[in-house]
Amino acid sequence: VNFATNNTGGTTSYAWTNNTTAIGLAANGTGNIASFTAVNAGTAPVTATVTVTPTFTNASVGCSGTAQTFTMIVNPTAQVARPADQTVCINATVSQVFSTSNTGGTTTYAWTNDNTASGLAASGTGNINTFFATNTGTSPIVSTVVVTPTFTNAGVSCTGPSKTFFITVNPSGQVNDPADQVLCNNSSTAAVNFTTNNTGGTTTYAWTNDNTSIGLAASGTGDIASFTAVNTGTTPVTATI
Repeated sequence: VNFATNNTGGTTSYAWTNNTTAIGLAANGTGNIASFTAVNAGTAPVTATVTVTPTFTNASVGCSGTAQTFTMIVNPTAQVARPADQTVCINATVSQVFSTSNTGGTTTYAWTNDNTASGLAASGTGNINTFFATNTGTSPIVSTVVVTPTFTNAGVSCTGPSKTFFITVNPSGQVNDPADQVLCNNSSTAAVNFTTNNTGGTTTYAWTNDNTSIGLAASGTGDIASFTAVNTGTTPVTATI
């Protein structure tokens, strides 16, 4: 800040005071104000009021003049709270609302996504609007989302550190169709051990049986152990699992 005057024919000197040293400027000084690094460790803009008083000197007589004041506003560093990671199934609706602890201005957000196979666009601004999660494979896929905040106040925009979070989309549960079995009365069935093409997680199985007369319960979980097939009638019976 280089002070100036309309006066001529003598020398004008300046003395100034600053009411908020938290911005990185001393409480007082003389002459011009040299460049300094502005500081704001908080979450809202900080305003310092600087008062400068001129003194005109000629023939060894100094005359003070009317003080002038101006302000220095130091915006905080932009900040965004790290969103929680999300793990969802395909076709789930996913969205993300960003938030900040900053006040006294406007915080905007820009984000990028490194894996559009999840159903999320490669980039955007603002919150992430609802989208439908996708995964056409057999293992979980992960989108790494990086969000960068920008704080704007008094026409000045300040970018802050980015935060990273993850959106994981699991594949649909999948089971390979077991072979059908045809058996005689009182014979042992082959155990049914379910299998899947999915990887990267755990697959569990729940089954139902529409005809308990064959000797199998109406429902269960996990594999079906070998059991003794039953048919007390005179025609074949069929159970659909």
